[in-house]
Amino acid sequence: MTEHPASFLAIDQSTSATKALIFSHQGELLASESIPHRQIYPRAGWVEHDAEEIYRNTLEVTSGVLHHHPDHSENLLALSITNQRETFVIFERESGRPLYNAIVWQCRRGAEICSELAAQGFEPEVHEKSGLMLDTYFPASKVRWLLDERPELSRKLADGSALFGTIDTYLVYRLTHGRKYVTDHTNASRTLFYDIDRLDWSRELCDLFGIPYASLPEIRESAAQFGETDLEGELTHPIPICGVMGDSQAALFAQRCFSPGSVKATFGTGSSILLNIGSKKVIAEKGIVTAIGWVYQNKPTYAFEGITNFTGATITWLRDQLHLIDSPEETEGLATGVQDNGGVYFVPAFVGFSAPYWRSDARAAIVGLTPASEKAHIVRAALESIGYLIGDVLALMSDQAGISLEYIRADGGAVKNRFLMQFVSEITGLKVLVSSTPELSALGSVLSGALGMKVYANLHELESLRVEYVEYVPKLEPSVVEALNAGWQRAVRQVLYTSEE
Repeated sequence: MTEHPASFLAIDQSTSATKALIFSHQGELLASESIPHRQIYPRAGWVEHDAEEIYRNTLEVTSGVLHHHPDHSENLLALSITNQRETFVIFERESGRPLYNAIVWQCRRGAEICSELAAQGFEPEVHEKSGLMLDTYFPASKVRWLLDERPELSRKLADGSALFGTIDTYLVYRLTHGRKYVTDHTNASRTLFYDIDRLDWSRELCDLFGIPYASLPEIRESAAQFGETDLEGELTHPIPICGVMGDSQAALFAQRCFSPGSVKATFGTGSSILLNIGSKKVIAEKGIVTAIGWVYQNKPTYAFEGITNFTGATITWLRDQLHLIDSPEETEGLATGVQDNGGVYFVPAFVGFSAPYWRSDARAAIVGLTPASEKAHIVRAALESIGYLIGDVLALMSDQAGISLEYIRADGGAVKNRFLMQFVSEITGLKVLVSSTPELSALGSVLSGALGMKVYANLHELESLRVEYVEYVPKLEPSVVEALNAGWQRAVRQVLYTSEE
């Protein structure tokens, strides 16, 4: 490892806020500041962000953290970026200003286009080429919708006066004053018009969705340099932009999941589970998508990804809708205050089931209530539902990849709940290693940037960095776990059967 006193500035542009963080070159978080942005809901199921507001917030929050921590900011080596994936914006080439609000990954306005393409038999081709499902979660159908709805944007994309970008592309373009129109493989691979075999944009998928192939940004490796910026004059001299990754892959990288079979689960509003499956593409048969983990030295690392849409959101629902708790912190004490779940199972399909069931028509249910059921049983069942879903996704991933799992590296807000982490370990039969390092997405982009800036020579040197974990190991008898899983599967079948009626 090269000794270097310099630090890294990171931008974490998430669905709800923009953070600026300063890390040491060894990955220690030194300072951070955050600014939220508006969530715009033009109609039911539509979600947008004001991309101009996001850029202003980026400048404000980076200026703030640098001014408040001048001792850490004098020797910045580079700027790294991690971002909400799948959210995109069409912006003007000349000024970089958005021509329409950013359309967010949560937005469902492209669902009809996806349904039409599926009915025409295109789903297998899309799945094979992109590794993803034909779903409006990803940008392609929403780009098509926008270009149909605003023909002037289609014309501008075609003649080059407008550009397409995920949030990383947009921020780099603005920060470099339009000199760099680029993205990285992790973000490009989430668009639904990227070929995960060729590691490049797919002409066939662009044609399918009516997206001008020539209008797309150059794709670079995450550890490449993406230009230089002085943050609109905030810095006395420009620094390289190096280390760009979509947030979920950045967390996988930060967890040092560099070998096949290593897996991470991020417990947030929903849960993102990523399993490193190595350098050879494998397309899962059902319920799981294939992602680009990263590309380094022209070699791809592929990953299976499963997303569950209600994790922390389930606990928020208990607080805000049922008023069973005043804060998420109460749930651990309530769950451990009863001997077991009392036969109660909580199926959190509030907006349908995502991985591994993918049933948009399913709806949430609490199953198995009796006169003896208490508030604590419902709370415990809600926490347990998170563990069951993680277990279902991991079991399917392991089976489809033909890889035996040994442990889960866990991060996110819910990892503070010791009952939940222990239950995840019990229900999966795996060791759970809870990272004590905060802000893993930002850290992942910084570690990628440190690799690109030659602070570290290779992935092996990154693995040698000290990491602290809290460890959970399975303790229950297998027969008990089997009975719990059987009860969960009965509850799920009940929900899915009801949805079919």
